[in-house]
Amino acid sequence: MRYSYIKPRKKYVFSSEMQLLFSFFSITLFMLFVTYLFLVFKDYRFTQNTQEIIEKRATLELGITNMKSQITFIEKEVLLCERINTKNTVLKDSIANLFDLVPQRITLSEASLLKNGLILYGVTPNKDVYNFMLQAPLRSIFHKTYSSFYPAPNGWLNFVSTNYVDEDELALESSDATKEEEE
Repeated sequence: MRYSYIKPRKKYVFSSEMQLLFSFFSITLFMLFVTYLFLVFKDYRFTQNTQEIIEKRATLELGITNMKSQITFIEKEVLLCERINTKNTVLKDSIANLFDLVPQRITLSEASLLKNGLILYGVTPNKDVYNFMLQAPLRSIFHKTYSSFYPAPNGWLNFVSTNYVDEDELALESSDATKEEEE
């Protein structure tokens, strides 16, 4: 007894439709896997680039701090140079004023500048010329002035004049001057 009108064919587990379906699924899975690998690689490269940028930034920040410290050092050097230049200019002017202060009748043989004073060695015709022409201007400049005389072979007098500026009084005068400027 026959129940079918067609001749039976062999049935395969993987028919052509199933093979087509499996090939599409495998291609889709392959593409998903490749996409996943691509994204993992891109994530890895992004992390690596981020690390490199962070390292470069840290290096640049270190360089910036080094440059800032060098700039502050150079600025301090410039200020020091300006102060030294100003002190040298003031010292030069003071020496010129000192030599302008000495009258023609008195001859200086040596002048020693101290941090807070001045020592003068010289020759004067007599004590009165020294007292009126040199010691009076020196007393107006310095707080303490001492003079000693000893006779020279030519009849004139050799003198040593030591003059000091009192640091405490100088600080008081400068603070008084700044108070007057503020008012």
